[in-house]
Amino acid sequence: MYATSKPRRIALAAIAVGSLTFLAACGGDTSAADGGDAGSGDSTDSAAADGGSEGGTIAFSPIALSIPAMKGLSEGVTGYGESKGYKVIVQDPNLDPQKQVTDLTSVVESGAVDGAWAIMIAPPAAAPLVQTALDKDVPLILNGTPADYGLEGLEPGISFSTIDYVAQGTAMGEELGNCINEKLDGKAEVLYIESPAGTAGKAEQDKAIKAALAATAPDAEIVSTVIVSDRAKAQTDVGAALQGNPGINAVMGQNDEGSLGALGAYASAGKELPCLTETGGNDEVLAAVKEGKIYASVALQFAGDMAQSFDALVAMIDDPTATGVQLTVPQEVVKADS
Repeated sequence: MYATSKPRRIALAAIAVGSLTFLAACGGDTSAADGGDAGSGDSTDSAAADGGSEGGTIAFSPIALSIPAMKGLSEGVTGYGESKGYKVIVQDPNLDPQKQVTDLTSVVESGAVDGAWAIMIAPPAAAPLVQTALDKDVPLILNGTPADYGLEGLEPGISFSTIDYVAQGTAMGEELGNCINEKLDGKAEVLYIESPAGTAGKAEQDKAIKAALAATAPDAEIVSTVIVSDRAKAQTDVGAALQGNPGINAVMGQNDEGSLGALGAYASAGKELPCLTETGGNDEVLAAVKEGKIYASVALQFAGDMAQSFDALVAMIDDPTATGVQLTVPQEVVKADS
């Protein structure tokens, strides 16, 4: 994800890991895993009860531990790592792409870790880290694709995990169209909440959403567009769009923050929102799906991605000559009756 501001990074984090909160009990706490200070940027050692590991040591760098879902993910990775015999060092870049690269480079260059898994805030900035890891024979697994890091293709010692944005967008557009057909006789004024320019996968996702919506509900019309942000700003922006286009009765919510902000805007305006679809699928969104407030969520299945990513990293540690793999984050359409 190529973020340019702290609110934007938080919004992207909600897309990337919104469904991870069930991996561990976060309780809304923003402290670092294992009791560390999320704001300090210090690494947190999370090891098995005996204080060591026969499998080795792995660094894990999420976007920021101040994001509850990221803290939950770090705890999930730590627990899964321990079950595989690995000690996990959790780092906290706290939304700072340069700090993330510096901290990871430090443990890679020093030999403190046998491998590292990172959800990079700004993949292009991590190109020097990738080269250092390859030179030091320290395997990595990163979000995105090889091209995001200046590589021509897959190489031994580095694997990637990405979202299938075309499949995701197609499902989002189809489900909004299905809702419009079921609840609005196939006709709707649509508010389109989109990602900012430069967001990974934006072009592919936007094209797929609009094509699928047009094919499923050809009489639906996009009458307004806003840029997704955090929930509070999304609520404000959707409210403004609703004032300018009071007939809007369907919303492409983009992600969890945009969708929940849209629900807030309609509640504040005293209006019902018949059709809302989105992608992400955190606990709050899934509860809203079950209540019928959100028609469908294309929920990213990061529990499965966590396991496949960690296992891919361990496989590269066990066999440094093996070519890395390109993983895809599983996703599932969740509706009230599913």
